[in-house]
Amino acid sequence: MRRGIAAALLMLSSAPVLAQTAPAPSFPPPSPPVTAPGDGMLEKPCPDQTGLWFGHPYVLKNDWAWECKYAEADRQLAAPPRVVFIGDSITENWVPLAPALFAGGAIGRGISGQTSTQILVRFYQDVVRLRPRVVHIMIGTNDLAGNTGPNSAEMYKNHVMAMVDIARANGIGVVLGSILPAAKFPWKPALSPAKQVVALNAWLRELARARGAVFADYHGALANAEGGMNPDIAPDGIHPNAKGYAIMEPITRAAIAEAEKMAAPPR
Repeated sequence: MRRGIAAALLMLSSAPVLAQTAPAPSFPPPSPPVTAPGDGMLEKPCPDQTGLWFGHPYVLKNDWAWECKYAEADRQLAAPPRVVFIGDSITENWVPLAPALFAGGAIGRGISGQTSTQILVRFYQDVVRLRPRVVHIMIGTNDLAGNTGPNSAEMYKNHVMAMVDIARANGIGVVLGSILPAAKFPWKPALSPAKQVVALNAWLRELARARGAVFADYHGALANAEGGMNPDIAPDGIHPNAKGYAIMEPITRAAIAEAEKMAAPPR
């Protein structure tokens, strides 16, 4: 028996060994480096922004998040702002209608029509690089309207959480402004978003608690029985007028003061 086993082992040891090495992977050749000045994407400047708007063909084709809109204004800032307000048209319209709020180091970086997807793309440029003490984030109306195509509550939440985490990681205090009341969208009349607004605002409140941010509840101060806004404070039901912003302002000031306490020491 032992002799038979030994003979078998001897035969195996003398058999040729088959190669098991996998073939080397094939990779495409590296892209050639950009050497000529002006030929690469990093050398392409922003064009003159005069006459452009969020739906302009040039913006839609070449600058989907419209990073160029505030690029020059960002570069011209002489000192870090105290507060950056970032959002959509509700934020953009706020600046001229509440000049006292946007004094003393507060600046607006709102762009009409934008969703959380676009704002996340320009968040580092228009907020983090400016080194503010506080960022006021208010976004969601256009997400609910589907302004940039199909989306979901999960996508919206991911974008907002990313902005909050980026800000907090850079020592910036965060105010999460509630989505303003909306019973109907004038440009999407088939939608009835009031209940969705309430649900997302409940989530924003909880996110603020969990992430060390401040929740500014504008919805509770502005909503009517239908979950929208009355014409005397928002003629189209979506965009506040001066009276509407005046209702919001004390809520904003209190939230910013609280968020400043949570921010990192000035750099």
